[in-house]
Parts: sequence; structure tokens; C-alpha cells
Amino acid sequence: MQKEIELAVLPEQAQQKEVLLSLAAKQEKVATNRINGLKIRKRSIDARGKQALFRLRITLFIDEPEQDILFSPSYANIADSKPVIIIGAGPAGLFAALQCIEHGLKPIIVERGKPVQERRRDLAALNKEGLVNSDSNYCFGEGGAGTYSDGKLYTRSNKRGDVQKVLDILVAHGAPEDIGIDARPHIGTNKLPHIIKNIREHLLQLGAEIYFESRVTDVLTAFGAVNGVLIANGVTIEATQVIVATGHSARDIFEIFHRNAWQLEAKPFALGVRIEHPQEIIDRAQYHCAVRNEYLPPAYYSLVEQIGNRGVFSFCMCPGGIIAPCATDDGEVVVNGWSPSKRNNPYANSGTVVQVSLTDIRGNTSDPFALLRFQQEVERQAFRAGGGLLVAPAQRMVDFVQGKLSADLPVNSYKPGLASADLKAVLPEFIHTALQKALPVFGKKMKGYYTNEAVLVGVESRTSSPVRISRDKETLQHPQVKGLYPCGEGAGYAGGIVSAAIDGMNCADAIFRNL
Repeated sequence: MQKEIELAVLPEQAQQKEVLLSLAAKQEKVATNRINGLKIRKRSIDARGKQALFRLRITLFIDEPEQDILFSPSYANIADSKPVIIIGAGPAGLFAALQCIEHGLKPIIVERGKPVQERRRDLAALNKEGLVNSDSNYCFGEGGAGTYSDGKLYTRSNKRGDVQKVLDILVAHGAPEDIGIDARPHIGTNKLPHIIKNIREHLLQLGAEIYFESRVTDVLTAFGAVNGVLIANGVTIEATQVIVATGHSARDIFEIFHRNAWQLEAKPFALGVRIEHPQEIIDRAQYHCAVRNEYLPPAYYSLVEQIGNRGVFSFCMCPGGIIAPCATDDGEVVVNGWSPSKRNNPYANSGTVVQVSLTDIRGNTSDPFALLRFQQEVERQAFRAGGGLLVAPAQRMVDFVQGKLSADLPVNSYKPGLASADLKAVLPEFIHTALQKALPVFGKKMKGYYTNEAVLVGVESRTSSPVRISRDKETLQHPQVKGLYPCGEGAGYAGGIVSAAIDGMNCADAIFRNL
């Protein structure tokens, strides 16, 4: 028989299968020779007490052979099937393509950026020389923003679709099996490019088509229905079904919708800074010890506080991580964070952001681009304050709260460099004030957090799309254009790798149903 149990074990015991077998047998009062195997189903860290523990959910195989049940995708070749154009090769686009193939449809992926390996050269130029390629950067290119944003797979999107299927597909294409176990699964930016390459090769083997360095300049329609897309080189690709999965930074796609008078709306988002601490500070605070146990991973945190009627919260926390420049155009500074698979860098960083809504801005609030323009202006102000070449404005944490210009800045992970600046001149007043009030409160919640060893780097502004492309709740099509499916983060319907992947699969399912 199979029996599911829970164990709480010391960090050094969590990887020792014989120890787990002995503890399980003792807990269940079963002879160890009757247990033919065990599988860890879920694993999380409980650091609430003085001693950090791993909490495990385990399946025991008692008096029967151990079974290894792994998802193995099986797809038919669809080279001659009905085409579906997918704009964007990020998580939403790639998983939409795989789901299309499951339904016997032929995906044609059109991506403005480069294949994942070639993309690295543009990222090197971005980091070392401050040169922005507007079609190939941390946001655009094969794999989308997800490829170089750490590979965090934690999501609350269980009700939107099959999270486990997303994880299983990633494992089938080279991700570690642990992502199906850990409470906060993570792949690592160093491993993601290989997985993305495997997905691309699999799609091509099955008959899909993929066009790189092919920026879409228009979506073509006739009689209220889509019939293809126009590429920047003048080439037209025809299809009666189009998924728009372009991510939260493809502002030119929003312009296409606006130019065609297709419904858009301003969408609330969040904006603030990225805060970096020495990782050892976070480890001490979360694990309640002077030095982190070697069997424990670098600690993470999640903080939230209500300041007046406004939420302030940590976002995309990267233990052992690096702050990266994520501008998509010249004249702007945008920062994000990522971690390698081992999370072995000496710094921990997290976006720390404030909710922004239409009531916070001046001007025409009926303009669908009102919040996008607000976002752009803050990014340009950050560029001016940094002095160019993607140098980012920064301030030590206590100095920021006390309104002091930092005399110097700590050693940090941001490669283009930091410039000491008064972030009050960069951030809108309501965001600056909310952060000033929230950071000391966070320090009371987490010992050691509020310190001048931490640095605030501006600006973290691409938390989600400031524009939502409208779609019907039932058909998932745009209400004005038959066959056009807004999808993922850029359309305002996802917020991370897993939720974007799920939305991509949902759009492919909707196409199959509607056809």
C-alpha cells in the first residue's frame, strides 16, 4: 500500500534517504524492511523556532514496489495542421505553443528578440557598456523576461490552471526534479537558457515554426477578424488565430492596439526600488543563528505593510542574487533581480514596491496609457539621476529614511554601477513617503533588516503591465477582434513564469474550443 505522511527533520537529515526511512518507520510503527521506497512530494523550511527544520510530505511504499511516476509529454507532428500565430517566445508563448500541439494545431512563434544563446552578447553590452538593444535585452528575446529573472516558480495561481503540468513540462525539458517538490521552486538563471533551448528544439521537431528577430508592426484584420501579422521586414504571416503574448514591456504592441482603436485600459501596478542586503544579514534574521547551517539554502523573506490605505511589499526576492539592468530603451533606468541555481552570491535583493492606481496620477485618467506614461517618466528620471550609461541612483537605507544623501555606497552586485542620489528626487512623493514609513516597520518585523548596510537602487518599475488588453472572460478573445487572444503578463492576465505559462495554455485551449 501507499501511505502519505509528514515528517519534520533537521536540515542535515533532509537529504539522507536512510535516515528518513528510519524516522518514517518509527513514526508509522512499521518494520523498515516492509518499506520498499519513499518519495518526497513536498518540501518546505520552517524557521519559526530557534532550530530551522525541513517539513516533508512523503509517500511510503509499504509491501509494494516503489513507483516512479514522471510526466512524459507525447505530441504528434503538426507540420501540416491549422496554424496559430503566437507573438512572443516567453513563458506564455512557449507553453501556448506546446498546448496548441496537444490540440493538433501548428504554432508559428514570432519573436522580436534573438535566440537565448545569442541574447547573452546583448546582455553583456548592457551590463558592461550601458548599451540597450531595444529588441534584445533582459525583457525581450527567447524565453522572455523569465529566462533572466531567476526562474522562481512560486505561484498562487492554482485556480487558474494546472501548475503541476507546467512544472512537469519544465522537468521533461531539463529542469531539476526538485522544482516539483520545493514549496518555493527555483531553477536559476544559469540553467534556464538550456531548458528554453530544449523546448525550442522540441517544438521545431514537432513541426512548429519559430521566427527570431521578427518584430511585429501590425496585426492584420478583415471584417472584424484577425487574418495575420505584419513583421518589421515587410513580411506577412497569415493565420486566423493569433495569441499576443508579448510580456509587460512591449509598449509598441499596446500602440498597435491603440492605433486600431481596439479596447485597452490602464491597469494598476506597483513601483519602487530594489533593496540589496548582504545575504548573511538575511540568513541571521531568518534562521536565528550567527552562521547559516551548510544544509540550509540562503534565506528569503516576504514583507508587507499597509501604510495608510496603500500597500507596500517585497517582490521577486532573490537570495544569493544579483541586481540587473532591465531597460528596454535608451534614456531609462530599470532594475530587476535574479539568482543562479546555487544562489551563492554574497547578496540578497528584493523589489520593494508601492501600489500605484489611477487616483495617484494627474491628467487624463481615461487615457489607457496614463499609468504607462507615469512609469516611463519615473524611469527617465532615474536615468537622469544616475548620470547615464545605465548607472542607477542609489541611497543607503537609513540615509533614505532620514533624508540624507549617502556619503558613499556599499559594495554591491549591480554591474553598470551606482551613483549616490537623493531618491526623493527620483520617486514620486507618495511612493517615497510610503517607503520611508514602511522600511523601519519592516526592520521591526525582521531583525537586522533596517540597516545602512542595505542599499536602495532605483527604480523597480516593471513589476507588472500598466496596461491591460481587454478580452472576453469566456472565449478569451479580444471583444472587438475575432481570433485575437491577449495573453500573459503583457495583456494583464499573469504575473510570473508559472501564471504566464498557465495563461498561455488556457489561450490555446480556448482556441481549440472556439474552433
